[in-house]
Amino acid sequence: MSRSHVSEPTWRKASRSSDPSIAACVEIAAIDDRRAVRDSKNPSGPELSFTVAEWRTFVGGIKSEKFEL
Repeated sequence: MSRSHVSEPTWRKASRSSDPSIAACVEIAAIDDRRAVRDSKNPSGPELSFTVAEWRTFVGGIKSEKFEL
């Protein structure tokens, strides 16, 4: 089934990204039943796409500091 009208996703980025001293930032968008991530410095570049379950697992890992260096 194809769509006759596809709307552009609404990309969001962290509120901290408004700080000019933080150059690296990603943007997130909900696209149908997936979550997409892209580099804010290259919005026409590639995007990574995840299921909602994968995204929730990733965000949960961040919140529990599983990825701290």
